[in-house]
Amino acid sequence: MPADKTSFFQDVYEVARLIPKGRVTSYGAIANYLGTKGSSRMVGWAVNSAGMPDDVPAHRVVNRVGVLSGKHHFGGSRMEDLLKTEGIEVNNDKIVAFDKLFWDPMKELE
Repeated sequence: MPADKTSFFQDVYEVARLIPKGRVTSYGAIANYLGTKGSSRMVGWAVNSAGMPDDVPAHRVVNRVGVLSGKHHFGGSRMEDLLKTEGIEVNNDKIVAFDKLFWDPMKELE
């Protein structure tokens, strides 16, 4: 694996580890924070990769409108179940009140 890819994945993991319990962010918000706007798919690849460390709360990273687009990487309803244990309501694979729960690293990590 090229060093730059490994470094990018590690950067994604570090940002994801900072998402507070009960909050969610998007692939694009992480990409934007890392200065790689437009690479949300690469962030998704990093977050949903099989080699991701266990201490990364990947269940808190969703698509730009709050849909659990990565849920198939968790198997069954695990992503939704993890979110619900943090008090996050999900309806039809979408975060309820997404705009209120959205954690923007550009603002939160200034």
